[in-house]
Order: sequence, then C-alpha cells, then structure tokens
Amino acid sequence: MSLFNFQRPRWIPRWLNIPLIIFVIFVVVLLFFGDNNYMRINEYRSQINDLKSQIKSNQDSAAAYDAKVNELNTDNESLERLVREKYGMKRINEEVYITDIP
Repeated sequence: MSLFNFQRPRWIPRWLNIPLIIFVIFVVVLLFFGDNNYMRINEYRSQINDLKSQIKSNQDSAAAYDAKVNELNTDNESLERLVREKYGMKRINEEVYITDIP
C-alpha cells in the first residue's frame, strides 16, 4: 500500500486535506505561541497607550514649569515675591517675622 492510495474515511470532509491542516496548525502556532503572539501584541499596545498618556501629562507639566520660569525671568516683582515667600529673604533695613500659624 503506497502513501498515495490512502482512502479517506467518510467522516472527514472532502475539502479537508493534510496541507490545509498543516497550514491551520502553523497559523495557530504563530498567533498564540510565537515570539510576537497576539496576546503580547495587545500587551505592548496597552503599554504604548499608557506611555503616550504619561508623555502627554509630562509635557503639560513641563509647559507649566516653562511658563513659570519665563515669568520669573521677565517679571522682577514675581521673582521678588517668590524669593521673599519661599526663602525668607528681606530687603536692607527691613524686619521679617516668621510664624508657624498657617
């Protein structure tokens, strides 16, 4: 009996053949068990979306800090107010009282 005289059982459909089965198994292995499987691709997409949202929030806060730096570089009154409030500096001949009352 040769390999080409194989009789197909009646319960196997006519369109089902060995190359088709091998192809389907190959596709399933690539989709679910390969290095770039479907689950890993979805995980990477969610990580990319999370990182993009973090980048956007960091760009927004960086823009706010850039605006603050620009304001301090151009406006001497705001710079003086910041220095006096945050660092407790004072002018010559001026007394400053620091309290713990909020």
